[in-house]
Amino acid sequence: MGRGAGPRWLLVAALVLTALNLRTAVTSVGPVLDELERGLGLGASLAGLLTTLPVLAFASLGAVTPSVAGRLGERRTLAVGLVLMATGLAVRAVAGSVALFLLMSVLALVGGAMGNVLLPSLVKRHFPNRIGAMTALYTTALAVGTTGAAGLTVPVAGQGGADGWRLGLGVWAALAAVAVLPWLALMRGEVRRGAPRGEHRAAALRRSPVAWGLAVFFGSQSLQAYVAFGWFAQLFRDAGLSAQRAGLLVAFLAALSIPTSMVMPAWAARVHSQRPLIVLLVAVYSVSYVGLLVAPTTLPWLWVALCGLGAAAFPLALTLIGLRTRTPAATAALSAFTQSIGYLLAGSGPVLFGVLYGATGGWGWPFVLLFGALAAMLASGWLVGCPGYVEDDLARRSGAAARAH
Repeated sequence: MGRGAGPRWLLVAALVLTALNLRTAVTSVGPVLDELERGLGLGASLAGLLTTLPVLAFASLGAVTPSVAGRLGERRTLAVGLVLMATGLAVRAVAGSVALFLLMSVLALVGGAMGNVLLPSLVKRHFPNRIGAMTALYTTALAVGTTGAAGLTVPVAGQGGADGWRLGLGVWAALAAVAVLPWLALMRGEVRRGAPRGEHRAAALRRSPVAWGLAVFFGSQSLQAYVAFGWFAQLFRDAGLSAQRAGLLVAFLAALSIPTSMVMPAWAARVHSQRPLIVLLVAVYSVSYVGLLVAPTTLPWLWVALCGLGAAAFPLALTLIGLRTRTPAATAALSAFTQSIGYLLAGSGPVLFGVLYGATGGWGWPFVLLFGALAAMLASGWLVGCPGYVEDDLARRSGAAARAH
């Protein structure tokens, strides 16, 4: 692992604990949103802003993460990010005003945004020959944290009395604080590499077709996930299912991310080309969407299961970030480029889906949007599924520019 890297087991523990925290600030809010609105007087428009904050934070903060990490070091950056996350989670739980709650929510998202970008880079740097296995490990931890925050916030809130939502949200600060500890132990001997230069800057990747393909792939698959979690419960309720059963179906969809995260990265890393996997995921998604649109109550568990299998595109996208770069610095740049653009694309999905649903009163046109996202996912996935490196893209472009002059 190199000089100053620290014990391998401690680095693995740090990666897993960080991944557990990447989405807790996001998925803990939805289950207690009604109580939060009443407790703080949060109106519908501000509630909408609160649910949009994660994608905005992940896009904007993720874009600057490589520069911050170059100056502080990757481990110091993650330690600082997790401290800010713990602070934001704790303070927003006791906030007495909407403004403070929103401000602390942004602070709580810092660690997640930085972790999104830096975990693929750390895997590339310290486990270059085990990208699939290590990506599987941390994406599984991410899925467990995501599902746990969604499922445990309400039971925890139930132990806190009238303002139990504060306890339900604040308890996740403790998990973030625990995740800081291994990074503190790993800081000794870390190299500060300075601001990224040349091909190691995310901006330089605008000249790489592979980078653009991966950004579109990441954005199109994330768009579908955001739509599924935001709207599929309503779809099932409109079809005549009870609110409880609709909620269970969406919870099942979320839980499927755990086994798919265990399997997909290692599978993707073992094969020469990921194109067959991408075609398979698009096909599975397509069958799911046709079933949901035509007969949502006939085999709802099957349609949701297929949708959950299609969502294995998320751990696949994270694996491809490591597979399509030669160096850890380029991995960090590609991670920032892919996720900053991808999350902006993804954030537009639930809004457009809702606009189409509201304008038409049905689900036909909203699903046209999802099939359009599938087409983008297939086209971009076909490009990035073929072996290649972004550094080679940039070298070819630079060579072509030199010959032109």
